[in-house]
Amino acid sequence: MIVILKKNPRQEQYENLIAWLKSMDLDIHESRGAETHILGLVGDTSRVDIDLIMALDIVEDVKRVQEPYKNANRKFHPDDTVIDIGGVKVGGGTFNIIAGPCSVESETQMCSIAQSVKDSGATLLRGGAFKPRTSPYSFQGLRDEGLRLLLEAGRQSDLPVVTEIMDLSHLPLFEDVDVIQVGARNMQNFELLKELGHTKKPILLKRGLANTLEELLMSAEYIMSGGNENIILCERGIRTFETATRNTLDLSAIPCLKKMTHLPIIIDPSHATGKSALVKPMALAATAAGADGLSLINTLMGMRIDPRSRRPIRFIRASY
Repeated sequence: MIVILKKNPRQEQYENLIAWLKSMDLDIHESRGAETHILGLVGDTSRVDIDLIMALDIVEDVKRVQEPYKNANRKFHPDDTVIDIGGVKVGGGTFNIIAGPCSVESETQMCSIAQSVKDSGATLLRGGAFKPRTSPYSFQGLRDEGLRLLLEAGRQSDLPVVTEIMDLSHLPLFEDVDVIQVGARNMQNFELLKELGHTKKPILLKRGLANTLEELLMSAEYIMSGGNENIILCERGIRTFETATRNTLDLSAIPCLKKMTHLPIIIDPSHATGKSALVKPMALAATAAGADGLSLINTLMGMRIDPRSRRPIRFIRASY
């Protein structure tokens, strides 16, 4: 349920309304915009008398929210959320690029790549220290050592670091990581999501291979219900019957999510298509569709961006 207040409500009436709502064991999430002041009510709102609230002088309107996700719902938070990552702003009309290797392999590799990422105009450095693999015989990453190398490369290049967490037990190792990535396979690892809700670190939440947009937002809701609202959504392709690409990149997710939620969304065309020739057109299409940024992996195409507008101006081929 959302309560829309009139402009400049009387302080005494406002405080009385808040106290009354809290007496019904409701959590109240406030959103103050230039033109609107909204109270989002989370909890058992079946006991709330809408007519009684509507009768109050300071109330403009009251609406029940039918969607199961509340905190992530744009109705609760009409303005775009902007995530601050060490001075890098994601969302709210900005455009950022996350770039780096799929796997951290050596100090030389990471330092060289970090400099290439920095020179290209990208704003965040990513790398896999813990790697989820379909086959148990594939390279699983350097783990603790890979994390150390990634953080050192980020320090040298002065770039915030993004890396994926695989298990709840690894959380203490991520204390110095700037953005914790939750991969597609862990999107519905609810115990992990709940624990990440108790941190204040930005979370990059990837959509699962066969999950709906509502399920993605419900996973975000798990994190937000714990108090952490610093979430960036990531579309990285879903599994369909098509075999021409590694996955099917769902670009329609961008306008759909923009309508459903206030959270920023970035696109990962590298993992989605699995083919370097397709990364550039899909990245351009995602940008045109309104994405807040891109995640580019390995030897695929990098993107040079205008440092003034933070929008792409041309593509370059990364040296790594």
